[in-house]
Amino acid sequence: MTAGQAFDIARLLTDRGRSEEPYSEFLRGPSLSMGLYVLPAGGTDKQSPHSEDEVYYVLWGKARLTLGPDEHAVGPGTIFFVPARMDHRFHDIAENLAVLVFFAPAEGSSGAVR
Repeated sequence: MTAGQAFDIARLLTDRGRSEEPYSEFLRGPSLSMGLYVLPAGGTDKQSPHSEDEVYYVLWGKARLTLGPDEHAVGPGTIFFVPARMDHRFHDIAENLAVLVFFAPAEGSSGAVR
């Protein structure tokens, strides 16, 4: 990444198409990566802890998020910080969930896999 970039969420979701993969990265630099995480209502979140700090910004949907020992309601506009290596998982996904994800540094750059 060498120049500034602009992104439109609606276009990113459209370009994502009907991918079977829940996560799609759209930006990568040495200090940051970003992607969209989409889970269907009733779906299962199979992620495991990451080696980088992470921020979730919920675009739409309703679910619960277990974050370490705590549980939180998830809905449009909620933001969560997940420290590196903290166990976390979305569950009880009541409505299709779309989450903007920020990793710092870039996902996978700290050595562990997702």
